[in-house]
Amino acid sequence: MTTPVSETPASPAAANPEGVVDPVVALLGDPRVQRVMGDGGALTDVDSPHGLDAEQLLDLFARLILLRVFDERAVAYQRQGRLGTYPMYSGEEAVQVGTVAAAQPGDWIFPSYRQASIGLLRGQGPEPSLRYWRGDARGLVDPRPLRVAPLATPVATHLPHAAGLAWAARQRGDDVASVAFFGDGATSAGDFHEGLNCAAVLGAPVVFVCTNNQWAISTPLHKQTRVSALADKGAAYGIPAVRVDGFDCVAMRLAAGEAFARAHGGGGPTLIEAVCYRIGPHGTADDPSLYRDAAEAGVWERVEPVRRMRGWLERRGAYPDGLEERLRSESRAEIEAAMQRIEADPPPPAEVLVDTLYAATPPALREQLGAWLDDAGGGEGR
Repeated sequence: MTTPVSETPASPAAANPEGVVDPVVALLGDPRVQRVMGDGGALTDVDSPHGLDAEQLLDLFARLILLRVFDERAVAYQRQGRLGTYPMYSGEEAVQVGTVAAAQPGDWIFPSYRQASIGLLRGQGPEPSLRYWRGDARGLVDPRPLRVAPLATPVATHLPHAAGLAWAARQRGDDVASVAFFGDGATSAGDFHEGLNCAAVLGAPVVFVCTNNQWAISTPLHKQTRVSALADKGAAYGIPAVRVDGFDCVAMRLAAGEAFARAHGGGGPTLIEAVCYRIGPHGTADDPSLYRDAAEAGVWERVEPVRRMRGWLERRGAYPDGLEERLRSESRAEIEAAMQRIEADPPPPAEVLVDTLYAATPPALREQLGAWLDDAGGGEGR
């Protein structure tokens, strides 16, 4: 799919007539990065066939809006004390939407915590995700019906799981692939090596999607690796790798489509580096002003995926008037209604603190729970 790209010179389009380098154009305008959409300015549209009809394009846009509104509401709920610590993903919706749209219904999704509500893309309502981020065990739903694995908070630990499931499916003769989402920080973890190496050696049908948002909490990419492109790491495992504009939903859909076709066709794994930028904090407990210039995020915000795709559709004459406003209203109403239902429920019983840890709760834990309930005044749900 690609060859190592570290030594390729930067695009001359990166500099304007005054010689000032635009970091967005320098990175996303590089010919090594697959892209379809421009930004209506220095970053030009790519005039090439994409094979998606108007209905498919508008569906991608609707899914972008659904994820964006969930993220906005979740941050608001956390600030209001109605959710716990939450890892926002605003700006990274195109990576998720484009990839999941390319998967077959039977393919498995292995998300990290940054894909905080990815079940919405498989038809799951907002309630399980909202309950999860409230710390309510009732948000832990059976992953099998929608084939969305539980969110992986430990960095990169789910990559071997995705490889193992895909290999097992192939051994059983099932036409099933898996996709694992992870951040650039995960490429510094041992499980990244083990997951990719295992999938490569076994020829497992896995799509590895690295959301390279350039920050692993407060650690910038250049302090993690000496390669200039994380896609280069695919060569170490002998698997195809590609760099894609992670703010471009159509480009992500096309690249993921090729990767899934390869997986289902017996061609083994693919590494996709989705190049983007973490516009917001790492999470609601993070203050990025302590380690980066706030103006830097503002530069990248102009190419975030919602605004980007809307502008691209408008330039093509394919954007219905009032679409974003209508989609936002519908999504917000659905999420607000779900939150109201959740908050109307009685709290879960206190026993859930211990009963979900072991198949048989150890007597010592049961005694500790009883002592805590006595100190708290007793009663279920305290």
